[in-house]
Amino acid sequence: METRLKHWLPGHLPGFGVAGVAAFIGFAISWQWTSISPLTASLLVGVALGNTAQLPTRCDLGLKFSAREVLRTGIVLLGLQLSFRQVADLGGRGIIAVIIVATTTFFGTQFIARKLGVSPGLGLLTATGYSICGVSAISAMVGATDGTEEDATYAIALVTIFGSISIFVLPVLGHFFQLGDVRFGMWAGSAVHDVAQVVATSSAYSHESLSPAVVVKLTRVLLLAPVVATVAFMYRHRQIATSKTASPAPLPLFIVLFLAMVAIRSTGTLSDGTLSFFQHLEKICLALALVGLGAGVRFRKIRALGPRPVVLGVLSWLLVMTIGFVSVHLIEIPN
Repeated sequence: METRLKHWLPGHLPGFGVAGVAAFIGFAISWQWTSISPLTASLLVGVALGNTAQLPTRCDLGLKFSAREVLRTGIVLLGLQLSFRQVADLGGRGIIAVIIVATTTFFGTQFIARKLGVSPGLGLLTATGYSICGVSAISAMVGATDGTEEDATYAIALVTIFGSISIFVLPVLGHFFQLGDVRFGMWAGSAVHDVAQVVATSSAYSHESLSPAVVVKLTRVLLLAPVVATVAFMYRHRQIATSKTASPAPLPLFIVLFLAMVAIRSTGTLSDGTLSFFQHLEKICLALALVGLGAGVRFRKIRALGPRPVVLGVLSWLLVMTIGFVSVHLIEIPN
């Protein structure tokens, strides 16, 4: 073990150190401007490094390690934010609404992407981010399917932009349609992408909307495991069909561990302090990973995509808002 570590450190430490410094800058930006997520800021710092700085090649291994292995660690720790009890408290009707929104958005976004001529990879990552939990879901899908840095960056940009717009638009629409606190909270939880954006959106409407919004949102996060596992399994089978050299992994290990963390959280044995510690650790891991992803992005490749991904973002945003709005009205919810 010690020998392997000695061989590993010289190759990975320079790039991992760069990722660490860049992630710290990302957190500092978030502390200064609280409306900016530290994950989004870390991604932007990574993109800036990749396009403006001539990073030495000895940094490549560490940055790639951050973008893959550290990413998977962050997704595993994300499971400690969830418990099966939270999902059960939502009730059968609420769970049905969440599944309808997530499923329709996931497949609908990919359908729109095909019609617009957007690449399947970008369509898949955008669909995952919009339907489940924004940046974290996109990161998990990249890790499971070996997605490209450019597709991941564009998808993250779309969910960040339109999730931020939702913070201002949804409360206005909620008051216009005179939605109750619980109903609006469920709408926000089903239609907005990242957890922080859901908290901001529901809080802007009313304090009473926050709890149902977070529960619905975390239920969507729980769908991360089956969705990523299914897509990863199909991806492996397609690889085998073309290469005929390997056998498919039944389930990505980090998804298995993600579910294990949910089970541990569900036991109720972890203290609030422990959960808070691991939540901070999860954010650090994901920030390091997004620096690694961002550093591999090249603007010239993104410019070649043209305006179609932006159109995809707009149409997908309208889709998830509409399906979420309809679903919470079709199901009887106390106001």
